Amino acid sequence: MIVYDLVCGREHRFEGWFGSADDFARQLGASLIRCPMCDDASIRRRPSANIVVGRTPEPPRVERPQATTAGEPSPPAAPPKELPTGNVDASVDAKVLALMRKMVSETENVGRAFAEEARKIHYEEAPKRGIRGQATSEEADGLREEGIDFMSLPSFLTSDLN
Repeated sequence: MIVYDLVCGREHRFEGWFGSADDFARQLGASLIRCPMCDDASIRRRPSANIVVGRTPEPPRVERPQATTAGEPSPPAAPPKELPTGNVDASVDAKVLALMRKMVSETENVGRAFAEEARKIHYEEAPKRGIRGQATSEEADGLREEGIDFMSLPSFLTSDLN
């Protein structure tokens, strides 16, 4: 498995996992590699700082809880154990991402007042609407204890909306 640091024509950076250098070249040539942020197909490799010489034993896997507060990034997902086979429609991922970004763009950014505004909406002191912002761990715990539902968003969904 090879992991390449990639960048699109709009300078969005992301990584791609490939079975081999030939697999990367084949997918790049067929325009199957697309930017997950803007769906651009003009992709190029960037130099990578992750250099491994020889084989190292895999460290023991430690389960980490997902980030719990709005605005905090989630820990990186573990790589898949097996890659899917057959024709995978790369445009599906781009369409899902575009839909998620559209939904996020239709929310109001309340910044650090997220917990306060979420409470106002929950207790019907403010109009019901979609909001996004930041909350501390303590604020998130308080919201949970009050039964107020919310979820964390990865920063790449909101990075160019702020």
